[in-house]
This record gives sequence, C-alpha cells and structure tokens, in this order.
Amino acid sequence: MNQQPNSYSTIVIGVGTMGSAACMHLASRGERVLGIDRFSVPHNLGSHHGGSRIIRDCYFELPDYVPLLLRTRAGWEALERESIKFGADATFPLVHRPGVLYMGAPGSEVVGRSHASGAGHGVPCEPLDARAARARFPQFNIPDDWSALFEPGSGFVRPERAVAAAVRVARAHGADIHEGECVIEWSETANGVQVRTDRGTYEASSLIITAGAWTPSLARTLGVSLTPLRVPIVWLAPCDADLCASPRMPVWYIDRSIAQGEQLTQPQHANSVAPVGESLPVTDIKPVGHTLPGIYGIPTAPGQDAPGGVKIALHGAGTPCDPDAPRVPATLDEIEEIRSITREFIPAAAGPALASSICMYTNSPDQHFIVDRMPGCARTWIACGFSGHGFKFMPVLGEALADLAMNGSTPLPIGFLARRA
Repeated sequence: MNQQPNSYSTIVIGVGTMGSAACMHLASRGERVLGIDRFSVPHNLGSHHGGSRIIRDCYFELPDYVPLLLRTRAGWEALERESIKFGADATFPLVHRPGVLYMGAPGSEVVGRSHASGAGHGVPCEPLDARAARARFPQFNIPDDWSALFEPGSGFVRPERAVAAAVRVARAHGADIHEGECVIEWSETANGVQVRTDRGTYEASSLIITAGAWTPSLARTLGVSLTPLRVPIVWLAPCDADLCASPRMPVWYIDRSIAQGEQLTQPQHANSVAPVGESLPVTDIKPVGHTLPGIYGIPTAPGQDAPGGVKIALHGAGTPCDPDAPRVPATLDEIEEIRSITREFIPAAAGPALASSICMYTNSPDQHFIVDRMPGCARTWIACGFSGHGFKFMPVLGEALADLAMNGSTPLPIGFLARRA
C-alpha cells in the first residue's frame, strides 16, 4: 500500500491491554502502526487499571492456556527491559513474584484444576493440606478439611505501568498513538481497510480491534454476545502490615464453594489446534462453576500507588453495565461484603476500607477469550471477551495479534480461542 500521511500497515482500535501490546510488537518489527483510543492511555475506565493484576501459570480455567502463559514470562521481562531502555522509570519492578496460594473446600475445582494444569505442563507447584498451609502462611484461616496449592513463581504485575510501557516502546519504534479519538466506523476495502473517526479517515493493510467493553458497537457481525460487567474492587488497611506485605503474603484465591454435579473433564478440543477463523462449539469449553463467588487478593508492595492497602475483590459477582454510562461507585454494602469475607479468612488484612474502584469485565458466553478473524472479513482481526482473566496474557497475545495482522496466521497455540458459534 502506498504510504500516504494517513496510511498505515496496521490500525489498532483500542490501545488498552492487548492493543498496546499489539502496537508494540508491530512497531518493533518495523510496521507503520496507528493506535486509536477514545480515552487517554492508560486510563481508569476500562479493564487495565487498579494498580495490580494477578499473573499465574496454574490455570484452573482451562489447561490450553498454560503454554501461552509460559511464554509470557519472557514477554514481561522484555517489556520491562525495553521500556527502561526508552526512558521508563526503573525505581520499582513491573512484576512482583511472591507466589500464588489457591485455597478451597473439599473437591474444589479451583485447587484441583490449577494443580492438574500446572503439573501437567511442568509448572512448579506444591499441594498443601490445611495444617501445612496455615503453618507456612499464618495470615490465612484455612478450615481443617480444605486443601491448598502454592505456585511459587507467580504473583502480580502493575497494569497501568505495563500499558504505558508498551506504548512507550511502540512510540519509540515509530508508532502513532492517538488518544481521545473516537472511531465512528470501519470497513474493508478492495486494498485493505478504512477507519473513520471524529478527527479523520485512515487507511491500512490490516485492522485489529481490541476495544474491551466497547467491542459490541464496533463488531456487530461478530456473532457472539459480549456482556460488560461492573466489578467492585476494595483496598483494605492491613491489621498486621508485616503479614500482609509481599513477599511474606502471596497473592491468593479462595474458592468458597464447588460446582454442583459438573465433571472435571477436558473439552473435546483441548489438545487440538483449530485453524484461526474456524468456529468451535461453545459447549466444548466450560467455565468453572461456583455456587458462591471466589475471592482474591494482592498484598501490599513497594511502589504501590496511594492509599496502599491489600487489594481484594470477588470473582464471579459482577453486574451487567453500560460502558458509556457514568460509573456507579462501589456501595457500602458491596464494600462490607468483601470486608466481611476477608475477616473470615484473612483477618490480618481486614482493616478499614481505604479506597474502592470499579473494574469492567467483558464476558463471553463461556468466559473464554475470542482471538480470531472477524466473520466475513479478510484483513480484520479481533481480540475480546477476556472475562476478567485476560491481563496476564498481554505480552503473548500482543505478539499473536501482530503475527495475524502481518501474516494471517501465528505459530502460537491460539486455535482454541477461535470464535465459538
């Protein structure tokens, strides 16, 4: 394509988690890239804010994700190294690895599937009974009949810093990143794609849509229902600061109940590599079911933004929302529910609430990602439906999206994320 001022190799709509990583990988390969975001980059209105995100390789959601996760370790290291080379602040690390502790009642799918997926892929992880877990981690009140799993090599990442770092690297390699610019429409043309915004019209050879909760309005022909959810997050003052600080306190996930009557079986396509662009039946991939929401937390650590505290939220307890509507703050009842559960299981962390926020999940019907070609399109790719567990994949999915935009395929094992009919 003849490179005019508004002409690019690839346009990326949405420069959040996956979009920023795609811009970075494309620009680093010498592609002429335009990233467009309706907000500033980063921002606190989507799914990449809140100061911390869990990273883990033992994956109860589905073992197919683990090979991708194993590749992200080098990806996070490269992101931090490259961003520092181009001027990012190196005072505090981007990634912290105090380990992740999973806990659950007898028969817990979270503990059982995490162990099976991790051990099956060589991820270091240690099963613990309740007595051993309490001895090693005295912060936690673990019932005698519960079990636990400790994954020592995982922890958390600073999401706003990660997105800013990816954009810094992308810009250093020549990418144009337009902030505060709204996409009105896009279309494929005979020679590529065209994107019209409230500021102008741009052309490219390929298009990537990574718009988070705003995906439905940009991908009306996707054929998959995406549901934005409002999820409250709370930061509690620790009652014992030493016990609640990384690395003494690990990241943790508590499975408070188990699914009723669901067999722990792999999906039929678990070991297959479905061609990108081919649909898989939605019933082949099952989310872990719960009768009560899980609860997770992230310890305090150096470099944490004010006001500090232990970050805690429920997983699986969001309510549908309109991403364009004003944010409804966490209510006193929502904050107290989280604090009450924390008092039961982690009393050392159950001090007064210091702050709260709202994060948005964008759930697919089966709570698994969609990374695929847009239906009926030749040059347009989409990544969406990350369902509250996508941030940890930022480096590797940015790499995969760059492959797809440039080559129409990727050697990375993402076939199981093809659009499900």
